[in-house]
Amino acid sequence: MSEYRKQEQEPASDEITEVAPGVLRMQLPIDLPGLGHVNCYLLEDERGLAVVDPGLPGEESFTALGQRLGTAGYKIADVHTAVVTHSHPDHFGGVFRLREATDCALLTHHDFRSLIERRELDEGEPDSADLALASDEDLEELRERWSRPTPWGTKVMPPPVPILRQFLAMAPEDGRTAFSLPEPSVTVGDSDVVSLGRREWVALHTPGHTNDHLCLFDPADGTVLSGDHVLPTITPHISGMAAVEDPLEQFFESLRRMNDLDGVNVVLPAHGHPFADLGGRALEIIDHHQDRLDILREASTEIGGGTVEAYMQRLFKERSWGSMAESETFAHLQHLSVLGEAEVTTDDAGLQRFHF
Repeated sequence: MSEYRKQEQEPASDEITEVAPGVLRMQLPIDLPGLGHVNCYLLEDERGLAVVDPGLPGEESFTALGQRLGTAGYKIADVHTAVVTHSHPDHFGGVFRLREATDCALLTHHDFRSLIERRELDEGEPDSADLALASDEDLEELRERWSRPTPWGTKVMPPPVPILRQFLAMAPEDGRTAFSLPEPSVTVGDSDVVSLGRREWVALHTPGHTNDHLCLFDPADGTVLSGDHVLPTITPHISGMAAVEDPLEQFFESLRRMNDLDGVNVVLPAHGHPFADLGGRALEIIDHHQDRLDILREASTEIGGGTVEAYMQRLFKERSWGSMAESETFAHLQHLSVLGEAEVTTDDAGLQRFHF
């Protein structure tokens, strides 16, 4: 039995598998909380290859990409298009080195830049080469600049110095940071048709995990590239920082859409293994979040009028406490507020409090 309880935690394998006709799956290494790999899918056609989610920035990931392409009988120069499902570095980061080697096109959803631009650092960001050599004190100053207010009255906590150094070490050689976004060549909207890998994919905009999340569906044989939207054994982070009134309901709507898709035979997620029951898994994820909402309802009997932090400590285990857990807790509390189950007030310290 695997020591990894969740598929998404498994370290990257060097095996190449055909997961649908003309679609190869390979895994690239990542070392992020709860994740051990990202699936990179190869779509073969007469022009060469399109690659879906080419991994993190950094030499380790790009070397693994080249080695696995070689195992499959290809080389980096065969890549004509990169498809990125959403604007997180473990999905778009490899695009920079691919473009240096191949000048490949980049296809994303229309909103690709919208979320990350709000997360990027202020003007005056230091050069990444200088940051890589910076002292811990310098990096702490950078972390302070990174911090920004939250809607619930606290500040976002930036990555700790060791994690920041890890990402800075992955920076491209042209002076950009590891958090910079590549510029898309082609952007698509919901229901647009994308011709890649001898297939006609239907673009599905699935906001929730990010506002720019893109899934691709080939109705001819029922293949779905699901990105992080629907994963086999974990659920993606839902941010309370999204610029919508109810990000959790937005995620629910995107999941219900997955349940409504007809003729799905295989789901190809960005982490974990391929699976078949897209609709069933989408409903499981909705049920999971409904259970989380029930936890908040029950907690309100003891801490009614509590802050987001107080509710977070009921919703998450202590090892997970922090900005991301607060953000997801806020998304759930906002959903209950929109439903009319919770009233929001702001105390003298500027902290939002939720009364049930």
